[in-house]
Amino acid sequence: MRHDPTFWILARASGLSAYVMLTLSVLAGLLVKSRPFRALKPAAVVDLHRILAMLGLGLLAGHATALVLDTTVKVSIAGLFVPGLVSYRPVWTSFGILSAELMVLVYASFSMRKRIGPKNWRRLHWATYAIFASATVHGLAAGTDASRPWAFALYALAVGSVALATTWRFLVPPTPARARRRPAPTRTAEITPRRRGEQAA
Repeated sequence: MRHDPTFWILARASGLSAYVMLTLSVLAGLLVKSRPFRALKPAAVVDLHRILAMLGLGLLAGHATALVLDTTVKVSIAGLFVPGLVSYRPVWTSFGILSAELMVLVYASFSMRKRIGPKNWRRLHWATYAIFASATVHGLAAGTDASRPWAFALYALAVGSVALATTWRFLVPPTPARARRRPAPTRTAEITPRRRGEQAA
């Protein structure tokens, strides 16, 4: 009986798509503080950050489901949650499992921000770098498409973008809140006296 590659293709496509969403979510999170574009509102960027993370989790669930249903690499349901149970490249697949579990934890913290406090919430969000790094290692070492030029370029672009955004955040200070709220100066006060003077003349 010929093997049906449908689920294997879905597993690869959803895995790469989840990585792209994770990268975009990380970039949106970095944009909240650095804000290189003044036209973007922080609240809108936070919402975008959360939506991208949610989409990434959805694609991640699809990735896991396709792996269980596929017969190319036999993955049990327990293997999705316990690192080391997958026989295929167990070390590198463990990076993916840990990355997924941390991603769920960080996303769940959005709804617990008031309970754990803003400071602890921000500390927990530092795990995003570990999530991104683990997902990158997992994709490069365990992904069957990593050797293809387009896939390698995708990972290189993702790592380069996150590195550039991180550098921007730490080297370029955010615009102070007072400076952002201060209205732009107008020339009304300068123009009015001149017009009055002209009328008097």
